Amino acid sequence: MTETAPNSSSGGDVRLAGISKTYGSFTAVHPLDLAIPAGSFFALLGASGCGKTTTLRMIAGLEEPTTGSVELAGKDVTALPPYKRPVNTVFQNYALFPHLDIYENVAFGLRRRGVKSVKKQVEEMLELVELGPMARRKPHQLSGGQQQRVAVARALINHPQVLLLDEPLGALDLKLRRQMQLELKRIQTEVGTTFVHVTHDQEEAMTMADTVAVMNAGRVEQLGAPADLYENPSTTFVANFLGTSNLIEAEVAEAGGDDLLLRAGDGKLRLPAARCSTQTRTGGKILAGVRPEKVSLVHADEAGSIADGRNRLTGRITDASFIGVSTQYVVQSPAAGELAVYEQNIERDGRLVPGAEVVLHWNPAHTFGLDAAQDADAGTELVEEGA
Repeated sequence: MTETAPNSSSGGDVRLAGISKTYGSFTAVHPLDLAIPAGSFFALLGASGCGKTTTLRMIAGLEEPTTGSVELAGKDVTALPPYKRPVNTVFQNYALFPHLDIYENVAFGLRRRGVKSVKKQVEEMLELVELGPMARRKPHQLSGGQQQRVAVARALINHPQVLLLDEPLGALDLKLRRQMQLELKRIQTEVGTTFVHVTHDQEEAMTMADTVAVMNAGRVEQLGAPADLYENPSTTFVANFLGTSNLIEAEVAEAGGDDLLLRAGDGKLRLPAARCSTQTRTGGKILAGVRPEKVSLVHADEAGSIADGRNRLTGRITDASFIGVSTQYVVQSPAAGELAVYEQNIERDGRLVPGAEVVLHWNPAHTFGLDAAQDADAGTELVEEGA
């Protein structure tokens, strides 16, 4: 499978050509072509064992590819050792020197290269990561987020053309992780260095990256801008791994126009033909997908208030979870099985409780179509996994 991000001719781009990695009979990464534009924030996203960290390590020179080549800034570096590549890596455990203060941790790379005057560069880098006042503290005196920023500063001071980040936020708690997502994106925007970021966290990848490659079992399932991957998944794995999707087994009743007319049990649904990632024909099977937050819910007594032209299905609420900003419902539908609905808590209908008969409805334009031969549950069991 070949996946390519937009081309870039400037320095700092990364190109992988037919790169793969096998360990005996196990293939960690299947042959992969990938182009990462210079100056972009690129994420390799996937669950444990999908091949994302192996791919990163092949870019860094820490793993030797079984086949293929690695090109950085227009130069083939496949045969070069890590220290001769224009890259630096930030790991999850930060790998700071505990006996050195923050200033000396950041200065380490410059001193190692024999640079005599480091003061200006170190101070500029500490200012970039907003840690100037902490310069003389030791790593153990800093929070996890501060240590992470020191690790980024220490890597960036060497002016790598590519910065590799291997689960850099994995050790942080949720609130700090979200704060650091914004910090990393700010730093990347300011310095303009190409960032290649490995993560298992969907929100992390979608918050920071310009382009996301979703990996599964050593292959790139889909590559694109975060919003495009979320709105237009091309496989059930991507639909389920990036958020939650309702995938409804349906039959094509009419094909040929701008919309497909589908039959799901006793219900009829419309699907824009342009949002279908599989070949369709009348009588063929399809999975109609819709995200839970796109669906509205009304009590069965209010069914007459639903505007014409909306997709609609009947069902019964089996579970309702209030989570502050929204209520998450599980609805059992005779036509579509179990469906998830996320409704913002603006004007809550007190009748929408478990046991209530309801009608689900949504704009047909928010429906996407996938190949029904795929496993509808692909990706669901991996969402909660670490990497």
